[in-house]
Amino acid sequence: MSTTLTKHESSAERLVEELPSPVALKVLALVPGRAAAAYARQAVTATFVGSVTADLALLLIDRTFLDEAAGGMAGFQPGMVAVTDVLRPAMEAASSVFGPGVLSDLRESDATGLLTDPDTAVYELSDGNNAAAWFAVRLRDNSSAPDRGDAPGKSAVAGRLGRINNIEMALTVEIGRTRMSVRDVLSLEPGKIIELDRSAGAPADVLLNGRLIAHGEVVVLDQDYAIRITRILDVADGLS
Repeated sequence: MSTTLTKHESSAERLVEELPSPVALKVLALVPGRAAAAYARQAVTATFVGSVTADLALLLIDRTFLDEAAGGMAGFQPGMVAVTDVLRPAMEAASSVFGPGVLSDLRESDATGLLTDPDTAVYELSDGNNAAAWFAVRLRDNSSAPDRGDAPGKSAVAGRLGRINNIEMALTVEIGRTRMSVRDVLSLEPGKIIELDRSAGAPADVLLNGRLIAHGEVVVLDQDYAIRITRILDVADGLS
């Protein structure tokens, strides 16, 4: 039981480390789910699937900083970035303590069911004086999932992910990337050339919900861009 609680607490601690809050938050002791019930309908939720399944929910009292981060910066139109995208790095950090796996898309949804489940741990996130948010975590052990085939590690991962076969996830093809300051982004204009960190002819990366799963080459199919897969990465390696 102590190990499970440590995972809950570690998840909450990792979340606040990455949360883009203007005030540093601290994780306080477990609180009853009803303490956050008034904010359940505006929760940001996600599910992690790996050796365990984790249901996560973040309930914020004041979401002003999220709206500002999503589009309140000078030169940007409001709503340019979804609040779920702003929170994704923090939720990914929170789920990283559970080992290799896949984090679903973040959604703004009602977390009442999660809060009322006796297996859910709810932590108060404090600004030092008052509650600023709550973080709810519910873990379900997947260790009893059947293993098939001659590659136990790979089969175990595939078996666990088989439970979410019908869930749609974002598949992205990336030809390269770079880093830019906000000043440089705001100075972009038509005709500007941005140099990427990849040479011409190098394979493109295929990512599932942000995780690298394959390499390929970009082709044109009926006037549309497409990707021809040249290499599939090992499932276990791709999720680690």
